[in-house]
This record gives sequence, C-alpha cells and structure tokens, in this order.
Amino acid sequence: MRVLMRYCKVVVATSVVWFLLDIILILYFSECKPRRDPSSETDSETTVQNSDGVYARIPRFHPGQGEQGAAVHVPSSLQEEMRRRFAENQFNVVASELVALNRSLADVRSSACRSRSYPEELPTTSVVIVFHNEAWSTLLRTIHSVIGRSPVRLIKEIILVDDASDREHLREALEQALSQLSVHTQLIRMPQRSGLVRARLRGAALATGDVLTFLDAHCECTEGWLPPMLMEIHRDRRSIVCPIIDVINDQDFRYTAGSENTWGGFNWKLNFRWYPVPPREMERRHNDPAEPLRTPTMAGGLFAIDRKYFEELGTYDEGMEVWGSENLEMSFRAWMCGGIVLICPCSHVGHVFRKQTPYTFPGGTSQVIYRNNVRLASVWMDQWAEFFFFVVPSARQTDAGDVEARKELRTRLQCRSFRWYLETVYPDSQMPLQFLALGEVRAGTLCLDTMGRKTGESPGLVRCHGLGGNQLFLFTAAKEILNDDLCLDGTGAAVLMHKCHKKTGNQAWERDGAAIKHALSRKCLTATREKPTLDMCGKGRLDQQWTLGNITWKP
Repeated sequence: MRVLMRYCKVVVATSVVWFLLDIILILYFSECKPRRDPSSETDSETTVQNSDGVYARIPRFHPGQGEQGAAVHVPSSLQEEMRRRFAENQFNVVASELVALNRSLADVRSSACRSRSYPEELPTTSVVIVFHNEAWSTLLRTIHSVIGRSPVRLIKEIILVDDASDREHLREALEQALSQLSVHTQLIRMPQRSGLVRARLRGAALATGDVLTFLDAHCECTEGWLPPMLMEIHRDRRSIVCPIIDVINDQDFRYTAGSENTWGGFNWKLNFRWYPVPPREMERRHNDPAEPLRTPTMAGGLFAIDRKYFEELGTYDEGMEVWGSENLEMSFRAWMCGGIVLICPCSHVGHVFRKQTPYTFPGGTSQVIYRNNVRLASVWMDQWAEFFFFVVPSARQTDAGDVEARKELRTRLQCRSFRWYLETVYPDSQMPLQFLALGEVRAGTLCLDTMGRKTGESPGLVRCHGLGGNQLFLFTAAKEILNDDLCLDGTGAAVLMHKCHKKTGNQAWERDGAAIKHALSRKCLTATREKPTLDMCGKGRLDQQWTLGNITWKP
C-alpha cells in the first residue's frame, strides 16, 4: 500500500511539472499575448506602434527566424497582415519583424579576405544613416549590426538623420531605444522633407570622426565589414570606398552574398548599372580576390570617405533634389579631380533591395530625376551632355537650376575632361567615342525603335518621329548596331536585342550600298510590317534599303 501511495505521489508531481511547463511554453510562443505600451518595454523585446495604430512585433535578442541569413516563413495567421502592410515600406515588414534585431549572418568573405589582418591604428569613423518613415525593425537592425560587428574603437559615433518622418514609432520610442545604445548616437530631425543629399550633408556637418561612412537605413553589416574600408582610406585619403553590397530579399529577408566580379557603370540615360568586371581590371589586381576594384562609378548608398577630403572635393551637389544621380556625380568628380573610387571585396554589407520606392518625389519622379541628370551632364560631361539630350529629348525642357557654382568647383579643382574619364577610367562604357553613324535606322518612313523592350526581345519598326530616344542607334567601328547596351543580334530570320558582348559574331553588321548585311549569315536586314527580320538579300528590294544616321554630333 505504501509503495502504491509513493507511486501515485510521483505521478501527480510529474504531471504538475509537465502541466506548468506546457503553460509556460504556450504563453511564451502565443501570438495572442497582450501587447504593451512602448514605455514599459525591456531590453529583450520592444513593441512600438505603427502609423496606422497597429502594434508591431519586434523580435527579441535571441535566435529566431532568419538566423544565418535564412529565409523567413510567415505563418498563415499573419499572411493577411503581411499583404496589407507591404506597402508601408515596399518590403515584407512582417517578415522583418520575425527576425531578431541582432540575427546571426554567415561569413561570406573569401578565404583570402578572412586571412587578412589590419593594423590597430586605423582612422575612426562617424556612421551617418538617413531615414524617412523607415520600418522600426530594419532601422534598429541596421544600427545593431554596425555596433555588434565593428571594433568599438573605430566607431566614433552614429548619426541618424530623420528626413521629416511622420510615423509615431520614430518619435519618442526611437529616442528611448537610442539612449540605451553602447555607442554615442545622435538623432537629428530635419524640419521638412529635404532628400538624401541635404540630409546626409546635415549629418556630415555634425560628424567628428576621421572618416564618414554613409549607410542606408535597411542594411545589415557583416563580420569584418569596417576595417578593410578604413584601411584603403588610411593608404590613400583620396579613396572613396564601397563595400560589396549583398542582397537582402524584400519578400523573405533571405541574405545572399553579392557578386565580387561586378562593378558600377551607367547607361545612356545616366542610370546606374552593375556590369561584369572586365579582364583588364582582373589583371591589374593580379586576380587577387581580396584586392579592391577600381570601379568607374559607385551605387552611392553605402560608402566611406575621409571627412576632410569630402569637404575638399565639394561634398554633394546641393542643387540635386531628393536622390538620384548624386552617386554618378560624385564618381565623375572623384575620378576627374584626382580621386579614386573603390569596391572593397573584403567588406560585405547587406541591403534590402526593393522593386519600387515607397516615397514620394516632390514635383514627380521624372522631374526630380531629369533635374539631377541635367545638372550632372551640364557640369561634368562636356560634349556628351548633348548626346544625353539626344537620348532623353524631354530633358531639354527641364529646369536644372543654377550650376555655375559647380562649374567653378570643377575649375578650382583642376579636373580632367570627360573624354579622359571615358578613355582612361571607363573605356568599356557604351558612351560613344568612335562610331560610323549616329541616329535613326530608317527604311522609308519607318524607323527601328527599341519600344522600351528588354534583352531577348525584338525591336519594333514604327513611324519615325525624329526625336532620338528609343529610335537613337549607334553604328560602331566594331560593326555593332546598338541602343545603349543592347545590340542588334541576328539568328536565323530573327533580329533581337541582346546585351552587347563585344565578340562580333551574331552582332556584327556591314553596310553594302543601301543594304545592312548580317556579317555572319550574309542575310540582309529587312523591314516588315511591325519588326525587322533577316532575309536573303535581293538587288533593288525596297524593304532592304536603309539610311543609317541622321545626327552629325561628334565627341
């Protein structure tokens, strides 16, 4: 009987323990637990209110979803909220909130980079982060990644510049969160929407570090990201240094290492583009994967520059609005005026790439972009400014404001010509240097037109309008017929647009009287009702009679 009683007591006690443990687990993981006021939060969890009054779940500082950069899986109970809130920042805010603010990331550096060491005496940096209505989780994760993955001695301060945000969670709750950080942090509020350029200038004016490091507000710095960039500035203070920009997926926040074999360029419309690094640059680096790339342009969101050199070089063009083209302007200015622009493969920083911006542009997006591009072209591109207007004829009517101060800066810095830049720094550019003809590819009243189509698609054949733009083609000395970085490519009877590969073959064309002959197949470019094709050449065929080039511009 005593044995039975003892047995029963053990069973009851065990059941009570398991019951209590179940209750604790249910409360811990339940999504129905009450949401609290931001002022009552502890360091382990922060809950803040969105602009629409819905409280956001802010991750605890413990491993959760997304660790090691893995993709986040949003549970079915949150799918509706996920879809509704996507427009807040044009990325999956709910997925971001399921990721710890200090989540772990894999070390994506090459073995050559991981084996490099850096001196103790590197310059200090002020990290400047501009934000406008940024999501709480991405902004705080950016800050925590800077602090957690940087040598403390190198971070002089973090300067946050609020470009007139109007969301509640970026007010007192943010100030309270920043006050608890282990690194000196300043929060500056712009009185009205000023744009990236002016907001960054405000932050730079308050900086005291040797180097300015500019980051976007939705980044994640990886292990070892900072010393390699500071090292290059330590070697040459005229260096503007960018990290490899890794990709944080805007849907599931999966972290993917960026390519170390691409660099920055630009197209005819002065849009920044990534292109493969040419063999000549690989050879200059002796194929060392840890050696920085000399890039023609930088993306502009993430870079470091000596603070005093930033001032000497002319900071930013304050006449530019919001953002766009400021990265090309600084790249041209640096190279042409004695500086250098680098991409450091031993530094990796993740960035949330969005398919569209959630922000508004005062006066409209095209007006802002055109204004900035016209300022860029007018000051730095010499006679290629006129070529830009052939490409974007509507930009001719854009008021770019007064650019005299920037032209005076160029004179004072004794900068080189844009031709020097194209020939020396960026000879791989699609910008025309040597060509046989420029303008329309015309058959009667019809002209080739890209129709805004992409690689692998056929150009159109429509009525000529004489304005350039999508009907502007270049017949190069290498026998290419191209619009920007898309070349006419002939295969069989099809004429498509493909990325120019500089290897002739299917992209080589020859003039034969009034005909345009495909060098490989010996067929002729033929005008049909809606698009060009390749057909057997016929003497006197009117649909194979072309005029090529109606613009007399010379570089």
